[in-house]
Amino acid sequence: MLENLSYWLTENIFKLNPESRLTQSLNFFIADTIKIYILVILVMAVIAFIRTFLPPHKIKEVLSRQRFGIGNLVAALLGAVTPFCSCSSIPIFLGFIEAEVPLGIAFSFLITSPLVNEVAFVLMGGTFGWTVAVLYALAGILLGTVIGLILGKMNLEKEIILNNKSCKNPLTERKFQSLKEKIFFALRQAKNTFKNLWWIILISVAVGAAIHGYVPDKFFTDYLNVKSLWAVPIATLIGIPIYAACSTVVPIAFAAVTKGVPLGTALAFMMAIAGLSLPAGIILKKVMTMRLLLIFFGTVAAGIIIIGYLFNFIPV
Repeated sequence: MLENLSYWLTENIFKLNPESRLTQSLNFFIADTIKIYILVILVMAVIAFIRTFLPPHKIKEVLSRQRFGIGNLVAALLGAVTPFCSCSSIPIFLGFIEAEVPLGIAFSFLITSPLVNEVAFVLMGGTFGWTVAVLYALAGILLGTVIGLILGKMNLEKEIILNNKSCKNPLTERKFQSLKEKIFFALRQAKNTFKNLWWIILISVAVGAAIHGYVPDKFFTDYLNVKSLWAVPIATLIGIPIYAACSTVVPIAFAAVTKGVPLGTALAFMMAIAGLSLPAGIILKKVMTMRLLLIFFGTVAAGIIIIGYLFNFIPV
């Protein structure tokens, strides 16, 4: 629906050529900006409303008791079944942080949500075969679980800026007298979060839109076709500045493989785009310190590179 709206605006209101790069960029910008704005407001309001029934310390107690990484695995599985891109999954990540969910568990969701979704899974199955699709999904879930566990053990909670601010809000001590009061509280929380993030989101999506419209697919397939040990890290680095969903990148990855690029190299490129986009990093910088952002990007990139090397041994 949002894509249809953006096409209608660019073609009927702005009178732009539908085949031009500017039109493609604007369509991407309009649809994704509206989508993420809606998600930020809706998700933050819903989670804030739920928090009025479930005190944050209770949520934290339940999830903190999950041993052997069960909490991380549950969060990774939840991420796998939510069809969000990296920027779209951030509102839910923020909601987890607001609810005092352990940081490592929140990161497990944030990592897996853009990497694995049902649309990308089906496209992978139809393109590369169902064995590869299942291995891809398992790799994404394992990556989210393991890295979430690692980050959770590093005591990085103080690096969350939003969490430090929200600790000043005595929600656990507040008594809500009516359903109406709870609803108004949830709407205020969503409004305050949106006020802090709207311009960051706007800039981030604009960066992604420019890349989407002006950088041709051939650029990526040509640069991925590197026959060396450094191909997987190079593919990961090339993918990081780009912003797109996995489902959008699967055809590019397939085109690269048909041109002789190893499967793992193409997959590393795809996963870097989905899980480590530059626009997502810009938004996350608003709610965490640079140190935590670099740790997050570094560990996820390392995991993607390892997966890329492993998948290069799979015949396609």
